[in-house]
Amino acid sequence: MNNTLWKSLAENAAFALQVLGIALAITLVAYGAEKIIYKKNQVTERILSTRKIAMIGVFSAIAAALHILDFPIFFAPEFYKLDFSEIPALIGAFAFGPVAGVMIEFCKILLKLMIKGTSTAFVGDLANFVIGCSFVLPASIIYMYRKSKKNAIIACVIGTLCMTTFGSAFNAIYLLPAFSKLYGMPIDVIVGMGTAVNPSITSINTLVLWAVVPMNLLKGSIVSIVTMLVYKRISPILKSNAVKMGKKK
Repeated sequence: MNNTLWKSLAENAAFALQVLGIALAITLVAYGAEKIIYKKNQVTERILSTRKIAMIGVFSAIAAALHILDFPIFFAPEFYKLDFSEIPALIGAFAFGPVAGVMIEFCKILLKLMIKGTSTAFVGDLANFVIGCSFVLPASIIYMYRKSKKNAIIACVIGTLCMTTFGSAFNAIYLLPAFSKLYGMPIDVIVGMGTAVNPSITSINTLVLWAVVPMNLLKGSIVSIVTMLVYKRISPILKSNAVKMGKKK
């Protein structure tokens, strides 16, 4: 009994370290990209000013609330939930840069864990963070490089495609096997939960194809549309009394 408990704790600790490593790597990518764009546009403002940190806190709280209000989708097993917490993350990233977007994603997960805890042995929380960043990070980098309505649309399309591609591969190669190991649930059982929803799901690959891919495409499309409708209206408020970054739109 004690050996089983310690083994479980060790596995979860190792998983937690992997999560922190992934979060650090994503943050470094965001920081490097932002520094390059700052240099290109001759921007002298700090990447994380006091105002930005305060706004990151506000957007993280909104994102956490939206994340908690997740809901199941009819074409995927019950452990897949759809939420729209990427809306404040993407708006924050468009306004304050890729680093802010990644920090909003990370703080959102921490807040959600403190309020609601985890029901997926932290695997779902890691998935939400990493896959969310695979959308917010490329989209915000593209938009920050040249701020225009056309580039914002391109950024959202590419971000959605990146999230769909990366999310699908990440689920198949890492997340579903990790969920199986940490939860003690055989892969066949996980696939079976998908088969019960959609008879076309007969393996990990078809589970990803018929559940993960459409879910990410749907999420990316809705987040993009809402962001495009909202961002221009609130951008002047977000940027008031702040140093403008790059060329004025």
